[in-house]
Amino acid sequence: MTWASRSISKTVTRTGLILKKQLWIWPIVAVIMLSTIGYFVRDAIESTIKDNVSSGLQTLVSVEAEMLQKWFEVQESTAQTLANDATLRNTAYQLLETNRTQDSSPSDLHRDLARELGPAMSAHGYVGFLLADKSKRIVSSSHAALIGQQDIPEYEHFLNRALNGETLVSQPFASVVMMKSADGRSRIGFPTMYACAPVRDSSFQVIGVLAMQIRPEREFTQILQLGQVGPSGETYAFNAEGTMISNSRFDEDLILLGLLPDHADSQSMLHLLVRDPGEDMTRGYRPEVRRSQLPLTMMVADAVAGNPGVNVDGYRDYRGVPVIGAWRWMPKYEIGVATEVDAAQAFRPLVILQRTFMIIYILLILSAIAIFVFTVVVARLQRQARDAVIEAQQLGQYTLEEKLGEGGMGVVFKGHHSMLRRPTAIKLLHTDKVNETSIASFEREVQITCQLNHANTIAIYDYGRTPEGVFYYAMEYLDGIDLQDLVTEYGPQSEARVIHILLQMCGSLFEAHSQGLVHRDIKPANVMLNRRGCEPDVVKVLDFGLVKAIEQTDGQNSTGDGSLTGTPLYMSPESIQAPMTVDARSDIYAVGAVGYFLLTGQPVFEASGIAQLCQKHIEETPVPLSKRGKTPVSNQLEDAIMSCLEKSRAKRPQTARDLGLLISRCANAGQWTIEDGDRWWGRHERGSQDSAASESAMRATMDLTMDQTAISESD
Repeated sequence: MTWASRSISKTVTRTGLILKKQLWIWPIVAVIMLSTIGYFVRDAIESTIKDNVSSGLQTLVSVEAEMLQKWFEVQESTAQTLANDATLRNTAYQLLETNRTQDSSPSDLHRDLARELGPAMSAHGYVGFLLADKSKRIVSSSHAALIGQQDIPEYEHFLNRALNGETLVSQPFASVVMMKSADGRSRIGFPTMYACAPVRDSSFQVIGVLAMQIRPEREFTQILQLGQVGPSGETYAFNAEGTMISNSRFDEDLILLGLLPDHADSQSMLHLLVRDPGEDMTRGYRPEVRRSQLPLTMMVADAVAGNPGVNVDGYRDYRGVPVIGAWRWMPKYEIGVATEVDAAQAFRPLVILQRTFMIIYILLILSAIAIFVFTVVVARLQRQARDAVIEAQQLGQYTLEEKLGEGGMGVVFKGHHSMLRRPTAIKLLHTDKVNETSIASFEREVQITCQLNHANTIAIYDYGRTPEGVFYYAMEYLDGIDLQDLVTEYGPQSEARVIHILLQMCGSLFEAHSQGLVHRDIKPANVMLNRRGCEPDVVKVLDFGLVKAIEQTDGQNSTGDGSLTGTPLYMSPESIQAPMTVDARSDIYAVGAVGYFLLTGQPVFEASGIAQLCQKHIEETPVPLSKRGKTPVSNQLEDAIMSCLEKSRAKRPQTARDLGLLISRCANAGQWTIEDGDRWWGRHERGSQDSAASESAMRATMDLTMDQTAISESD
């Protein structure tokens, strides 16, 4: 070991115990748990706050609507009482009769009506009156300009309803006569409304309408302005067109936003359209279309549809400000009432809570990052220590010589035992892939393979771990060629040689099956052909990394329960459909597929994709060997191999020994002699063979659970 590796090893010794026990995980678990608890606590508090706010808003808007309802009823009762007063009704009869005969109404009748209505007007704050006949002609009024006028559009709706016998209060609208504003100036278009009642004759037939004029900015608006919540809450009324018919408490701000004209009498009542600008105008946004073309706010649209509602998730108001609110529609008066509060104000406690949790989250995340950085640094130091050991080319009693190859999880070196000097293939876990799962898989591969002693199964010599955490195992070094390369480079093999190879494979697998183990990944690349002990064509079955215990009942499976494991070209139907049910007969199917490949140079099935290939294994009958390959095949060998490829396991040879006996009865069994093998190896041993041998040796030692040639798909 070099000085650098020893130094790094000492550096990580103090923290090795912590990493080994994985105590560093617990602070991260605490972070996750606290974050989860915090999320649910915050969610519960948010839900409670929203429920309380929703209840409060609904209560407030209900109280406001009930107050308005009571006020309307008082106005209607007063108007009805006046219309039914005998003295006043007599005067009204005369005025209506005079109007019916087309005579000018005597001025004293107008004065009498005004005098009779005077006490009620003074007591109830009425600012005027009018008397209309059935043709909606004004026959008398406190506004002389109205007398004699007929079918005034602004009066049309409430006069029609009153002539139909209904007592009602109109919604506010712009006056058609001169009225005095708060500063004493007279102008047309000032907001007004009327309390209307039908005037009936002695037979109870409606002959006219008495309407008492009301100033809506007084009691009507004042009632709504009682529903103010904090600095941003307000309650207002609107009509079906989305026009605000009460005054907003933010008229000064609306002037600054350009929603109201900038003059002394400017007010939101009858001038502000409750429409959604699309963005927050208080932050400088201005819509690109006229306000009348904007959609109604969500609240107004829902209220006009007749739906009482509440929204505490937030929506935009007429300023585009996110608000929450509740609303009700009063169908008799065709008026909507809404209470709205800026969402930022309503959920101020929630914002504070969210910020508090955010600070806690940030602190926890920073703590987790610090812990993670610490573990990464220590892990990097450990990895550097392992790399230093490999660079020193010394693993315990083994000296590394040359790298043969590597896969997804492991790397293989050619080396030798320091004392025995025996050539050895040494497999190491990648230094950056060391974890509990990879170590367990690595150990499992060694433990399973070392139980097998058959001459045709690769032999394990040793297993160990260096003080720096480098896991490795040593096995016999193979310098031959795997069956995949054999066919790829030299084409289909003779029947005699294939029988010689298959019999050795059967011997290796029968031992594994006898110990309750299924290989699950028999394929040409996992079978090596070697010259061993002066014997040519010695087969070695490799890669027991995917092996499965037949009697495994503890639910543990290193490759994942119910997973599709193996190589699709050589997988049995049951290993595709029900991977957990594979047994020795699944390996026999693969042996048949390997024999098919050796004799024809082609796999049993070919397809453009894995799904299609798997489907063929499940459903399609293989083409017989005699019709597929160019090399002659005896009927006995063809029958033996085709029986291995039966879809039903019951129809296959039941053990590897049964298959070996079938094959050994073929006429060409035993015809591949030592002389044939020596001639073949002598003919093909050349300089280029060295690279093929190195590649084959690498394949011989790679665990397919760690290599890119293994697939694992969900069942």
